[in-house]
Amino acid sequence: MEPKLPKSRSSLFVESYIIYFKLFLVVFISAIFYIQFFCWRAPSTFPPENIFVVEKGQSLSAVASSLADAHIISSPFLFKNLVVMLGRGNGIKAGDYSFKKPISVYGVASRLTKGEYGLLTIKITIPEGLNIFDMASLFERELIEFDSEKFLSLAKEGYLFPDTYFFLQNATESDVLSLMKNNFDKKIAGLNEQIKTLGKPLDEIVIMASILEEEARTEETREIISGILWKRIEIDMPLQVDVTFQYINGKTTKDLTKADLEIDSPYNTYKYKGFPPTPISNPGLEALTATLNPKDTPYFYFLSDKGGIMHYATTFTEHKKNRELYLN
Repeated sequence: MEPKLPKSRSSLFVESYIIYFKLFLVVFISAIFYIQFFCWRAPSTFPPENIFVVEKGQSLSAVASSLADAHIISSPFLFKNLVVMLGRGNGIKAGDYSFKKPISVYGVASRLTKGEYGLLTIKITIPEGLNIFDMASLFERELIEFDSEKFLSLAKEGYLFPDTYFFLQNATESDVLSLMKNNFDKKIAGLNEQIKTLGKPLDEIVIMASILEEEARTEETREIISGILWKRIEIDMPLQVDVTFQYINGKTTKDLTKADLEIDSPYNTYKYKGFPPTPISNPGLEALTATLNPKDTPYFYFLSDKGGIMHYATTFTEHKKNRELYLN
């Protein structure tokens, strides 16, 4: 048996190089695998429909930690390095970011450096005659940052114009109030000449319009009822409208009882003369216009039958006959 010759230094070097290279490949592939599956991808606990807020002046490290705490990214270290690389020294943009579904840490870093907030625009239609309590419920269902209690504490009934609005999904109660009140102011500005001609305070006009919004549905009936109710105010006669009870106990005309008519509330226009203290809803442009254009008629009384047809009377005796004919 021939004795083995000792390996040369060069062959030993090659073998060592191969061993270290293989080891390097294992470590490198393991690192790539770890980054790809544990750092690069979104965490399995990623919260759906999440809004993440980057405060103005917040440090990169603080944002990275907050993102990890919110389970939006797995590696704050990787996120920070990606931001430095993608942002080219400009850092991240403050604001509210919407994450509807999991995305990679690269995707998060890219969006925050570009200011791609991803917020949805929500279309909300406010019908004429909706009051602030119903509005609060509607907005709270649709807007994720909306606080109904704050809204109700700040809202002024009657001065939020019913219309179709487009809000960012993170709109707050202040955002909603500002947009709706500005819209009201624009609509009223177009009626200024008619308001001056009528010579009534804006508060009374809005209260009257909110009543007409609930009492009648056509331009003609609204103008006739507007004339009747302004006459009642002028002669110090109670308004005696049923629709204000919706603001007291939620009842409509068909549900009212004699006991309801005795409720001690400033919104009870059978018990108290003059206007209720506030509007009872938020009137639309047609109701406001009818308020400003009262039709002069001999009538002092009105009622709507079961089919929605309006009937008028000059005297209370005639009104009672109409009740017997059309309501009983």
